[in-house]
Amino acid sequence: QLQLVESGGGLARTGESLTLSCAASGRALDRYTMGWFRQAPGKERKFVASIQWTGGSTQYTNSVRGRFTVYRDVPIGVGYLQMNSLNPEDTALYYCAMGDTRYSGEYVYGYDVWGKGTLVSVSS
Repeated sequence: QLQLVESGGGLARTGESLTLSCAASGRALDRYTMGWFRQAPGKERKFVASIQWTGGSTQYTNSVRGRFTVYRDVPIGVGYLQMNSLNPEDTALYYCAMGDTRYSGEYVYGYDVWGKGTLVSVSS
């Protein structure tokens, strides 16, 4: 059974950086895409970025493109979300998720395995 564990959240000030990690275990990942989503208080969960485990093709939502970088370490099964130039609008609970590459994309329903989330809080 595929399991995901996020880490790396915390407090940051505007302009600072954080890197989130997502450790995957329990299943071969070659057919999966790892997605990163975030949910701010009182708002719906939204797509941030994704990376295809095989090939490394990436996608980003417009608000983070150029500031965030998604990458993965295939041999150890860990994905990362490097977040630079953080601002208060980035404050949210961040989730990693895995979905079949054929169906994943930018929508929550495209992912069927989720981590528990890690909180990122950015102050001005």
